[in-house]
Amino acid sequence: MDFNMKKLASDAGIFFTRAVQFTEEKFGQAEKTELDAHFENLLARADSTKNWTERILRQTEVLLQPNPSARVEEFLYEKLDRKVPSRVTNGELLAQYMAEAAGELGPTTPYGKTLIKVSEAEKRLGAAERDFIHTASISFLTPLRNFLEGDWKIIAKERRLLQNRRLDLDACKARLKKAKAAEAKATTVPDFQETRPRNYILSASASALWNDEVDKAEQELRVAQTEFDRQAEVTRLLLEGISSTHVNHLRCLHEFVKSQTTYYAQCYRHMLDLQKQLGRFPGTFVGTTEPASPPLSSTSPTTAAATMPTVPQVASLAPAGEAPLCLEEVAPPASGTRKARVLYDYEAADSSELALLADELITVYSLPGMDPDWLIGERGNKKGKVPVTYLELLS
Repeated sequence: MDFNMKKLASDAGIFFTRAVQFTEEKFGQAEKTELDAHFENLLARADSTKNWTERILRQTEVLLQPNPSARVEEFLYEKLDRKVPSRVTNGELLAQYMAEAAGELGPTTPYGKTLIKVSEAEKRLGAAERDFIHTASISFLTPLRNFLEGDWKIIAKERRLLQNRRLDLDACKARLKKAKAAEAKATTVPDFQETRPRNYILSASASALWNDEVDKAEQELRVAQTEFDRQAEVTRLLLEGISSTHVNHLRCLHEFVKSQTTYYAQCYRHMLDLQKQLGRFPGTFVGTTEPASPPLSSTSPTTAAATMPTVPQVASLAPAGEAPLCLEEVAPPASGTRKARVLYDYEAADSSELALLADELITVYSLPGMDPDWLIGERGNKKGKVPVTYLELLS
C-alpha cells in the first residue's frame, strides 16, 4: 500500500512538473528544445499521410456504399466482431422488381419480354457490383484501415512519449539553471568577510546546499537527455517507415483501379449484350422522328451519329407481302459517307451485320429509316449493319 502511494505521489509530481513546463512554454516563460528540421519534416509528412488516408478511406466507403445508414450498420457489426449480413444491391433489387412486374403484366407481351431481358441484365450488373465492392474492400480499404488502426496508433503513442521526454528534459534544464543562479547568489551574499560568524556559517551552509542541488540537477539532466535521445531515435525510425506505407498504399491503389476497371468493363459488356438483344427483339420500341441533328461543326462525331433521325429500321421499310430490303442492293448516298475507326472487335450476329476488327477503317453512312444506334458499313465488297457504339467517326 505504501509503495502504491509513493508511486502515485511520484506520478502526480511528474505530471505537475510537465504541466508547469508546458504552460510556461505556451506563455513564452520557458525555453523549449527544438527538433531538427528533418525530424519536423518527418512529423509533417506523417500527419499529412494520416489525414489524407482518413479522407480517402471515408470517401471510398461512400463510393462503395452511398447509404449512410448501411455504413453505420456495417461499422457496428465490425466493432461487435460479427459477420456483416449479405445485402441486396440496388441493381439486384431493380431486377427483382422488373421480373415481378413482367410476371404480373404478362411475360409474353413485348413489354413483359423486354422487362425480363432488362431484369436479367440488371441482375448481372448487381452481381458485378457486389464482386467489385468485395474486392475493393479487401484490396484497398482493409490496408488503409489497418494503417490507421495499427501503425498510426503506434506512431502516435511514441510521439506522445517523446513529447513527455522533451518536457522532462526542458524541466531539468530549467531546474539546473535556477540551481546555478541560486548557488552563485549564495556565494556572494553575504560576503565571506562578514564580521558576524553566524552569517558566515549560514552563507557557507547555503552555498554547500546549492552546490549539492546543482550536482543533483546535472545528474537528472544527463538521465533526461539520454531518455530523450533514445525516444527520439525510436520515433524517427517509425516516422521514416511512412515511406514503406506509401509504397504499400500505392500497390493497393493499383489493385483498386484494376478492380474498378474490371467492374466497369463488365457493366459495359452486359449493357452492350442487352442492347444487341433488344435490337433484335420483336416488338422493340423505336424512337419517333426527331429534327435533324445540329451541324457537325458544333457536335462530336459520336453525338452527330446518335442524333440522326430515327424511324423504323431498314428491314421494316419493305411493303407487306414483299421480301425485306437486301443491303447488297442498297447503293450508298451520293453524299454523306464518312470514314470511321473501329474501337473494338465485333462479331456479326447474322448475315445483315458486318464483322469488325479493332482499329480498322471502314466507310459508313446512314439510310432513311435506320435505327440511330446502327449505320451501314462498307469494307471492300462487304457491306452490313454496324453498331455506332463500336465506332469513332472521322472526317
